Amino acid sequence: MSITIPVAKQQLFDFPRYWAECFGPAPFLPMSREEMDQLGWDSCDIIIVTGDAYVDHPSFGMAIIGRLLEAQGFRVGIISQPDWQSKDDFMKLGKPNLFYGVAAGNMDSMINRYTADRKVRSDDAYTPGGKGGSRPDRASLVYSQRCREAYKDVPIVLGGIEASLRRIAHYDYWQDKVRHSLLIDAKADILLYGNAERAVIEVAHRLSRGEAIADITDIRGTAFVRRDTPVGWFELDSTRIDRPGKIDKIINPYVNTQDTSACAVEQAKGPTEDAADEGAQVVQLLPHPRLERDRTVIRLPSFDKVKSDPVLYAHANRVLHLETNPGNARALVQRHGDRDVWFAPPPIPLSTEEMDYIFGLPYARIPHPAYGDAKIPAYDMIRFSVNIMRGCFGGCTFCSITEHEGRIIQNRSHDSIIREIEEIRDKVPGFTGVISDLGGPTANMYRIACKSPEIEAACRKPSCVFPGICENLNTDHSSLIGLYRKARELPGVKKILIASGLRYDLAVESPEYVKELVTHHVGGYLKIAPEHTEDGPLTKMMKPGIGSYDRFKQMFEKFSKEAGKEQYLIPYFIAAHPGTTDEDMMNLALWLKRNGFRADQVQAFYPSPMATATAMYHSGKNPLRKVTYKSDGVNIVKGERQRRLHKAFLRYHDPKNWPLLRDALKEMGRSDLIGNGKQQLIPTFQPAVEGYQSARRKNSTPAGSKKAGRVLTQHTGLPPRETGAARKPGRKGNRPSR
Repeated sequence: MSITIPVAKQQLFDFPRYWAECFGPAPFLPMSREEMDQLGWDSCDIIIVTGDAYVDHPSFGMAIIGRLLEAQGFRVGIISQPDWQSKDDFMKLGKPNLFYGVAAGNMDSMINRYTADRKVRSDDAYTPGGKGGSRPDRASLVYSQRCREAYKDVPIVLGGIEASLRRIAHYDYWQDKVRHSLLIDAKADILLYGNAERAVIEVAHRLSRGEAIADITDIRGTAFVRRDTPVGWFELDSTRIDRPGKIDKIINPYVNTQDTSACAVEQAKGPTEDAADEGAQVVQLLPHPRLERDRTVIRLPSFDKVKSDPVLYAHANRVLHLETNPGNARALVQRHGDRDVWFAPPPIPLSTEEMDYIFGLPYARIPHPAYGDAKIPAYDMIRFSVNIMRGCFGGCTFCSITEHEGRIIQNRSHDSIIREIEEIRDKVPGFTGVISDLGGPTANMYRIACKSPEIEAACRKPSCVFPGICENLNTDHSSLIGLYRKARELPGVKKILIASGLRYDLAVESPEYVKELVTHHVGGYLKIAPEHTEDGPLTKMMKPGIGSYDRFKQMFEKFSKEAGKEQYLIPYFIAAHPGTTDEDMMNLALWLKRNGFRADQVQAFYPSPMATATAMYHSGKNPLRKVTYKSDGVNIVKGERQRRLHKAFLRYHDPKNWPLLRDALKEMGRSDLIGNGKQQLIPTFQPAVEGYQSARRKNSTPAGSKKAGRVLTQHTGLPPRETGAARKPGRKGNRPSR
């Protein structure tokens, strides 16, 4: 049976418009009743509540969803960073006619507020002035409660990355326990996950036609509550870890073995009169889960089970990740008390035409005027950047991009991207001719996809590039090279930088691309993230071996020399990732010393909701393989001392870490690495120096500092510039190059 990626019934721009389209687009989506009056609105059809400052730019979720709904004819208001201590702020735009759309913002609110060591950050890049504390913990949950208090009969639609990654029973790092699906805790009516544009449009139009929110249970990329499995659906039981059981006698394979009445009929049935003469039996084709995937639901272990059994949690996580390909994913269901939370299959990827439509909406591209001259650090980082694609097929287990945006790359056209660059050049205040980034979740996955749509639709691999690049993956970078060349030839554009994450194991497949990148698009430094050097942690991360980094480094240095440029790679590494031993970190430290790197900022593993590595952290099992109670465990770094030790190995050069490292090396039987020789890691004697203070001040800017709200540089030990001048803080990509 041929399988292909399903096609959307309607493109985003094909829906019939709501009657309020006569009002036309607003300069900014209103944040006050005064703005609504100026627009001639008596009410809002939809009100979006968000934990971020309202920036009318396509890098901010509330702007994309708001402008998209506006283009459908709906009147959309914004309540940004409301006072959550009462319902008053949630009523300032009046009662929405259709629904509240609730999102925590561009980041999970807990990751936004706390460091990997669970310390409170004093800054928030998505808040005017960069001040911390402008949103509550678990903002989606709190905002939903206040919306319900404001107008109890108004439907609540959850969305954004916090809702997307907490849609299922999930391990919460900050409470060190498994929490309910956010849909249950927030008491919302429906949750949209992943790329939610198509889902939110359909929900809005169906509500506008008078359909009840409880009846909307057939939209992809949604989660909702049901009491029972509907008639006509097949339910596959995956509530327990598979184990050998009784082997049944082979029966007719065309019979649905879950339908006991059909089995009884098959066993009792004799040959028909016509067939009896020939000694044959009539074959009946009955519905079966293998043939009816769109009517099949997989029952996961219940919340109560995964809460009390970490191995079952790992099993549920594995099943969830195996059902993420929109071409073959089945619905999932998980019991929460006396209710079932259903998860429809993932949304259908957006076409290039739809991506162009979204990014071509009339964004003002600046923060709302209500903020005055206040700086919003996240906006300053992206205001001269252009997002060219969505999605990532890398599948890194510590990252949640794939779970949220999908692994199928969704691309914009060259024309759409060039138009946005021209708009930045002509309209955005302060443009000096430099585009700070032309990228996305992964800069060089643009236009890269499976060679066969049928194979892509049927594939269940979590990564297209691990343990090696799939033979079915087209690694052609020519379209991206052509885009770079078009962009830098635009009048008024002096420089196009690439600051988003770079998948270097893909890049080395195209030396022409690496040459293009190094010759024209590197601003002196290129961040790249091998994450580790040892196979133990790398296999748990689903990252390539350090050999790929070495090959890319050779190309980088070769083409930099040919271009007559002095440029440097800055490698990033993760400490304390599941699967990492003390010996692994020691070997990484030795590699860093051999190669002359001194890391200033240390990146420790952060267990984000729903990530595969988080399931490893919580369960001690590896969901990348079949999970059983007897399957091999994963080494987990949880104790405070061991986490400090792993970070100390990354900063082996800091005298403040030497006492801890000396004790550890002695315990490991590696006292030979203590001494003053070139092959030794740390010296024997402790100098009388005060503690080292990193440039990032433990990943947060002290309250009251004159630098509050400013994103400081993240520096790795590099030779000083020839001028001797300090390097100015520069724009950083979404993530270090991978």
